[in-house]
Amino acid sequence: MKKSFKRYVPLLAVLVMAVMLAACSSGTKNANEPGEAAAPASSAPASTQEAAPSTKTVYPLTIENYTNNGEGTEWKAKPQTFDKAPEKVVANTQGAAELLIKLGLTDKMVGVAALYGAGDPAVQEEFKKIPVISKEYASKELVVGASPDLVLGRSDLYADADWGSGTVEGLNELGIKTFVQNTSVKGATLDSLYKDIEQLGQIFDVQENAAAYIAELKERAQSLQDKAAASGEKTFAYVSDGGNGAIAVYSGNTDTFAGDVLGLLGLKNSFGTVTGEISKEQLIATNPDVLLLSVYTGGVDPEKTLKAFYADPSLQSLKAVKNKTIYTIDFNQFWGYSYSIFDGAEKLVSQITANQ
Repeated sequence: MKKSFKRYVPLLAVLVMAVMLAACSSGTKNANEPGEAAAPASSAPASTQEAAPSTKTVYPLTIENYTNNGEGTEWKAKPQTFDKAPEKVVANTQGAAELLIKLGLTDKMVGVAALYGAGDPAVQEEFKKIPVISKEYASKELVVGASPDLVLGRSDLYADADWGSGTVEGLNELGIKTFVQNTSVKGATLDSLYKDIEQLGQIFDVQENAAAYIAELKERAQSLQDKAAASGEKTFAYVSDGGNGAIAVYSGNTDTFAGDVLGLLGLKNSFGTVTGEISKEQLIATNPDVLLLSVYTGGVDPEKTLKAFYADPSLQSLKAVKNKTIYTIDFNQFWGYSYSIFDGAEKLVSQITANQ
């Protein structure tokens, strides 16, 4: 189960542990940020002495990002220094590429991989301009072959396996900068998405775009909370088709970003602190209110899976079966570790409220 979630659903997310950085911009060292002010030379009020922080990036720019010691090991802080804005970027997932499009950076991308679900229709035309180096996970050979100066994306794809885009250290040794999404390491929250956007704004010198987009997403977050408030708190579990319609459970204990966003909907992961395999018997005993089934390109037909789950005699005691509260969620939206999770969450809250 762990192996399969690593490749596809949270398949990929059976992963890594992260040492999360504290505040949205605490790990960024930039001449844009004011240092300690010297004592004013005159008796004029301090407010007239202080200049507002610049929204223009001054290079070299150093940010704190991540590295690790191999697949499955803990992520730790590592600085990345940019002498200029990157010009040739490979995004190792569709969600990472879409985020750059939202910041006005389509022309900076030379490759994207991992097209495992529906993309954002709002950026579809711009997305078509980006070379697809692989519809599946891209190997290091494909990534390096695109001649990037930056590889951006999900943490567990920075590996030397055939599905990995290369390790952080290996890419850095080739002179390629890396940006591991803060949202994709264990311990991530919604604030991690805002941090990703803020840091990318600094790296690419589009800080105003980034600030405006963060404000927009915060409004959407508040709207989600407001819509879900009437439904009350519910428990959930991630499930998948383990083969021939047999139910399999994924803990999601490493996918704290998705869990935090689902928390806006009043959804609490029944197995969010569980490690290791989860049996069907454990699922039945825990009996979550809602089951979430991830849908992704190349996966089992979700309609067949839903039909099998609802018909399975051994699952009839589950509240989610009796109440018809098994909902499909799009893999790219929930495991793209990007803004598209809002699209998925908005669809999900509509389904939940309609089923009251």
